[in-house]
Amino acid sequence: MSTVGIVVLAVLWPVIGLLSGLLMARRGYDPLWVLVALPLGPLFLPIALERIRRRPGVAEFGATGAPPVRTAEVTGLRVLVGLDGSAQAGRALETALALFGGRCGLLVLAEVVPFDATESVTRARIDDAASRLAAAAAAVTVAGVHTEVLTGRPGPALRRFAEEQDMDLLVVARRGRGRSVRMLGSVSTELVERSAIPVLVIEPAADRPDPGSATGAAELHAR
Repeated sequence: MSTVGIVVLAVLWPVIGLLSGLLMARRGYDPLWVLVALPLGPLFLPIALERIRRRPGVAEFGATGAPPVRTAEVTGLRVLVGLDGSAQAGRALETALALFGGRCGLLVLAEVVPFDATESVTRARIDDAASRLAAAAAAVTVAGVHTEVLTGRPGPALRRFAEEQDMDLLVVARRGRGRSVRMLGSVSTELVERSAIPVLVIEPAADRPDPGSATGAAELHAR
């Protein structure tokens, strides 16, 4: 192989690995896959292509099982709140309860874990998410609360679940714990732009406008 060919190969090898790892990260896998993909280069590409075919779904239903289907006998709003253990997400739940708690026929609290969590030998990440959701649900006085651990990328996972479960409203915080926002982009922005279900985005406390202003403390984005 010529010197030019060696140089080109040396450059393309890690680039292909980097792009493959980032592709997996954008499709709901842990960004740490980039570290595995870099040295493998093009050898990692088939692995990435095979894994990204997975669709977001439910990793584990809560103690009350899957949400009930909509019926004429059950009235009230069907509200899905995306949580992640952060203070911002906690405020999103508080706001949703203040606004719609008395009118909820179904309240679903959901947290999203990467696909890797369902492939791990242990269930640590799923169990941690389930525990956080159970604690949040225990503090809610609204009847008909369900908790679900979803898997995949946060935006598509929440959007798909909301549509499949015929939810009336999806509530999320503007910012979560940070890593997914920095690496994958804003979950709330993606939901606002792509969700067929109305999305209520709750601003962080520090970013909220004066309650007396016309803007208010939250923005309702409906598609």
